[in-house]
Amino acid sequence: MAEVIWGLATSHVPSIGAAMDRGKTEDPYWKPLFDGYRPAREWLARHPPDVAVLVYNDHANGIDLDVVPTFALGTAESYRVADEGFGRRPVPDVVGAPELSQHLLESLVDDGFDLTAFQELDVDHGFTVPLSVWTPEPGDAWPCPVVPLLVNVIQYPQPTAARCYALGQALGRAIARFDGAGTVGILGTGGMSHQLAGARAGFINSTFDHMFLDAIQHDPAALTALSREDYIREAGAEGIELIMWLVMRGAMNARIRKVHSTYHVPASNTAAALALFDNRPA
Repeated sequence: MAEVIWGLATSHVPSIGAAMDRGKTEDPYWKPLFDGYRPAREWLARHPPDVAVLVYNDHANGIDLDVVPTFALGTAESYRVADEGFGRRPVPDVVGAPELSQHLLESLVDDGFDLTAFQELDVDHGFTVPLSVWTPEPGDAWPCPVVPLLVNVIQYPQPTAARCYALGQALGRAIARFDGAGTVGILGTGGMSHQLAGARAGFINSTFDHMFLDAIQHDPAALTALSREDYIREAGAEGIELIMWLVMRGAMNARIRKVHSTYHVPASNTAAALALFDNRPA
């Protein structure tokens, strides 16, 4: 049986990756953000999992907006870093875990989640930036194989927060039944509050963000009661990405221990945060 040992929630702002790639992490604008990451990175380096599941959304780089699945899973042996129009990021391609992917696909379908399966998939900043937040200097390879789990937060109707949390719970059950790995890390990505266009472009709601950071640990059920409209009103049009954190949280135990969290505004007109949780019993 495999065990989820930690959950990492983190923003996936593309400029965070660009700041790392261009050596700007010590610049005054970026230094507070990256200083906040340091304790989590140090802890994660001491607790590498055998495999990770990364919950994210594609930004029309790996899949076409003509066909946007509500939930999808990568089943490939590897995933190429996408060229998003300015060249591929100078980071390694991602090694997949097809045995775990197939197990998760079967288990989640049997549990009532009709996932799309991607046997080929390029991964964009929504995927690679969280990996860089976790491991800033991966060298030739990321710390472990990674399974991509995609969620539609781009096109209406997005899945509800409650449905994402239920998917996470089913994911946790499926992982517990897997015999091919000992330990698993779960990453939930996106957010926090931000809006990139329209009359509220630049919108940030720190009050809501801090409420969410507390509730994701202590009362995730309260977050599942919020509607799509609630998330968009309180966190901005792109702030609905926070429902992907609930997939991560659902896969974990009812009681978890916070290792570290940090919150910073702005990071490219976005409220950026990180929250790292230990899922193992004390």
